[in-house]
Amino acid sequence: MTDADASDADTDAPADDSAADALSRREALKAAVAVGGATGLAACVDRLDGAEPVPAGDGPDAHPERQFAWNDFVRTDDAGNWQYPSHQTLLYLTFPREGPPADADREAVAGALDALDRAYAWSHEGLLHSAAYSPRYFERFGDPLAVPDDVSLPEPTPLADYETPEFDTQDVLVHLASDRPDALLAAERALTGDADEANGVSFPSALTDALEVDARRTGFVGAGIPRQKADGIEGIPADNPVPKASPLFMGFMAGFRQNQATEDDVTIGEGPFAEGTTKSVGNWRQRLSDWYGEQDHEQQVMEMFSPGHAVNDLVEGVGENLGDDSGIDRFTDEVVPNAKEYGRVGHAQKAARANRDGDGNPLLLRRHFESADEGIASLHFPSLQRSIDQFEGVRRAMNGVDATEATPAVRQRVNNGILEYIFVRHRGYFLVPPRSLRALPTPDGAAG
Repeated sequence: MTDADASDADTDAPADDSAADALSRREALKAAVAVGGATGLAACVDRLDGAEPVPAGDGPDAHPERQFAWNDFVRTDDAGNWQYPSHQTLLYLTFPREGPPADADREAVAGALDALDRAYAWSHEGLLHSAAYSPRYFERFGDPLAVPDDVSLPEPTPLADYETPEFDTQDVLVHLASDRPDALLAAERALTGDADEANGVSFPSALTDALEVDARRTGFVGAGIPRQKADGIEGIPADNPVPKASPLFMGFMAGFRQNQATEDDVTIGEGPFAEGTTKSVGNWRQRLSDWYGEQDHEQQVMEMFSPGHAVNDLVEGVGENLGDDSGIDRFTDEVVPNAKEYGRVGHAQKAARANRDGDGNPLLLRRHFESADEGIASLHFPSLQRSIDQFEGVRRAMNGVDATEATPAVRQRVNNGILEYIFVRHRGYFLVPPRSLRALPTPDGAAG
């Protein structure tokens, strides 16, 4: 029995009826977010009857200019790691005409987003959100994007020979996040024109007065939630071995604070889009039968973190003992030696090699969350960084090409971190402008 298994051995069944009721309630709320619309909202309202009201917002002028300024407004665990909202929705929207948007389109988007800031407090208890724009959107204008020379926003591309993702080139990505599923669904209904108000605030317009919803994707994150969601979904073994304490399907913590870039680190510092950032969002399908069926806890630690973590017994259970630092920087120079000695290399140690600046500071701020959309286990991977080329460098480092060249035991997708278990389905790149330019901005920042 692995450490993770041992932590769950006596927790599969609720201890009493109240625990069973709580589990049923959480399941219903997650299902409601996935369903969406009026049906999902009605289910949430029914389940949350008697809950505290969702806190109202103070309007856009009272909220941070950085749309991605979430870290000071979310919970932290005992070690200080940021705990992002439990329920999240990604809305991919397209502009239905050729050429740039008109002033009326911009006013409609601004009206909807400003109303959102009046309706909900800027916190995990209210609603955190952002609007971001793709390279394809800015191409509508025929003018170059006014960002510093060291900030790139290319079209998405494959980052490994074996990748075949569908690229998200929709014009706009709106990201919504809250611990309150009723807030998430009510906000979405108002933004998409299915309701005239949210949380008691009237919406003068909807995003869909100017844009069309092309795709809707949902997800969740937090200790216990993936295990609750894992039953019966494709990609998870039938006996549901996901540890109860894990915030993610693969059974380990991630996003340790000391291994994350700060919001200052990922901020564009000058030009009209100063206080903005770039955002990569991928969606990875997970197939975890072999992960749980063939790898014991020590082997999982080797492939998730590094062989050094395993042989030094650094990771207990899901990794809570690591505190706010995974300790991965000790092992980034050992990828090739580890490949030769152990026939395996770690996901984190490969990626960290490219995820540091000259002073050793992380470049990427990762805010990943899980999904069971379409009944399939997958991972949404939003990453914030000053420039998209920084994300691409980290992703290419995950390929571990030097490890495959060092020994036949490590192959393109075998014994090579977690590449054997994850398969990219979607990838898109976006610019997150400052709040003052979030409504259909022009490339020069003159409007938005």
